[in-house]
Amino acid sequence: MGIILAKSAGFCFGVKNAVKTAYEKAKTEKKLFTYGPIIHNKIVTDDLERMGVGMTENLDDAPDDCKIIIRSHGVPPEVYKKLEERGLEYYDCTCPFVKKIHKIVEEKHKNGKKIIIIGNASHPEVVGINGWCANSAVIINSVDEAKAFTPAKGSEYAVVVQTTFQTDIYDEIISIITEKTTPELNRTICSATSERQREAVEIAKKVDCMVILGDNNSSNTRKLYEISKKYCNNTFLFETIEDLYLKSVLKYGKIGITAGASTPPAIIKEAVNSMNENENKSFEEMLDESIVTLRTGDIVKGTVISVSETGDVSVNLGFKSDGIISRSDFSDDPNTNPADVVKTGDVIDVYVVRVNDGEGFVQLSKKKIDAVKGYDEIEAAFNDGTVIKGKVIEQVKGGLIALINGIRVFVPSSQISNRYVEDLKAFIGQELDFNILEYDNVKRRKIVAGRKALAQKEIDEKRKAVFDSINVGDRIDGTVSRIVDFGAFVDLGGVDGLIHISEMSWGRIKKVTDVLKEGDKVKVTVLDVNADKGKISLSLKDLDADPWKNADTKYAVGNIIQGKVVRMVPFGAFVELEEGIDGLVHISQIAYEHVEKPEDVLSIGQEISAKVTELDLENKKISLSIKETLAKPEKAETPAEEE
Repeated sequence: MGIILAKSAGFCFGVKNAVKTAYEKAKTEKKLFTYGPIIHNKIVTDDLERMGVGMTENLDDAPDDCKIIIRSHGVPPEVYKKLEERGLEYYDCTCPFVKKIHKIVEEKHKNGKKIIIIGNASHPEVVGINGWCANSAVIINSVDEAKAFTPAKGSEYAVVVQTTFQTDIYDEIISIITEKTTPELNRTICSATSERQREAVEIAKKVDCMVILGDNNSSNTRKLYEISKKYCNNTFLFETIEDLYLKSVLKYGKIGITAGASTPPAIIKEAVNSMNENENKSFEEMLDESIVTLRTGDIVKGTVISVSETGDVSVNLGFKSDGIISRSDFSDDPNTNPADVVKTGDVIDVYVVRVNDGEGFVQLSKKKIDAVKGYDEIEAAFNDGTVIKGKVIEQVKGGLIALINGIRVFVPSSQISNRYVEDLKAFIGQELDFNILEYDNVKRRKIVAGRKALAQKEIDEKRKAVFDSINVGDRIDGTVSRIVDFGAFVDLGGVDGLIHISEMSWGRIKKVTDVLKEGDKVKVTVLDVNADKGKISLSLKDLDADPWKNADTKYAVGNIIQGKVVRMVPFGAFVELEEGIDGLVHISQIAYEHVEKPEDVLSIGQEISAKVTELDLENKKISLSIKETLAKPEKAETPAEEE
């Protein structure tokens, strides 16, 4: 015979805390009452009764000088009000998960939303929850009830769920409700409940017989039985050891055991010991294997249960209560979203900060674990002089903070680049390579990193790669990095090339900014490469559209052409023949008569006809004559002298 004991069997944190409080207070308090049964387990309630702990479900019946224990199921606000009115001292043992539901319901109800509670209307937990919305909630306990639900016209709904509700049925109910309305969903099923149900399914699939220990009136115990029965036909629910008919159970080869949240460890222990009489392994050994003992400072493994919308990570530790990694304890990088790093089912190392964080959970930290590993790698990088990656996360006085292996490391402003950087914020969010410049091996507080040498090395490598890869005539892409009066510098991937203003267009350009601005993506032609001087000359012109290609035909000597006067100089006028080609009319070729100044005859923008008198293709020069297109004036006759 083999026995598989569920790790999650037995008391959850809320129940354990309530029962522990009852037993502890029973030793010192004379008049102690629980408000309703402390748990759904007759063995425990009978035992407490023998110790003098009473039970009341009506505070009016309680003695004036008694003290009340509020059970883990929680109560509606009117119970607290009644306790205060009567002046009764009380111990509030409401489960933290249930408290959270109370807060949600109270807030949503105040904001005008109608509440839907998925759960058993008669269950004390649901009764308590309903009280926090003035008993106005719609309560749905089954798929059929969900189908019968009709949303009120114009109403907004918020959904909560009983902590012990069966997860698969919850999912079915939600799918039905969301077809009728769009509620705000709060999946408040206790993670311990979900884990217990999930584990019951896994075990039930493997065994010949499934034993469920717990009270028949316990909601979560009944659900464990129903779930297990789906996968193992030989499933039995036993409330006490007397009910456990060993002869009918021991005949099975492999037995699975789990227990509801209200089942005391003593019952589990007794049941396993009874089954295990002929086995070599004792219950204590099995218990040690399945139940974890935690202490502050422990480093343990846990399984991710869920990641909340706020970034808190719930972790199953195999302990009586789950662990919580708050977003601030997950990573030193404020931009890290835990949901992007871990998912349900992941096994991770965690550091135990506190065994009880005040709300019943184990406070955990992941960033402390990362820090331990991170320090070792940073120290190795410092000693070996190796490069280590980090992410810049914020600007501080004198420099930046980079997160390297989860450790905050200072990067002086003088060490972030090989040249002066005016705006350090530009580096925030970037992942970069760093050298560890200083490392305090004792306190591990002073760690300084830099990338000045690395930045220069990166630039040198990029420059070499660019100069090795480009040739005159290549057409390459680049980004305009800087504008100057005489042109524009273009980043070619680590090296800047220059487009002179004369190479931006075949036409005339007055200002660089008429054509380009910083950040523009451009395709340029390489005109010249000088690796020794580190210079690259570029052109923005389309070489295929070079107007000089057919100039020998269009502007052959003797051709009469049309043009527009674009510029005056003392020695003549420049005429634009087409975009990219100008010709010069010397002052002596403007007219047959003497011309003192070109502007005495011509004006900017004037259309003229001229004859090509000279064509120099090599130097791209054309000489023109206007007067040769004009009729040559006859010489005036000299008048006879008077006698």
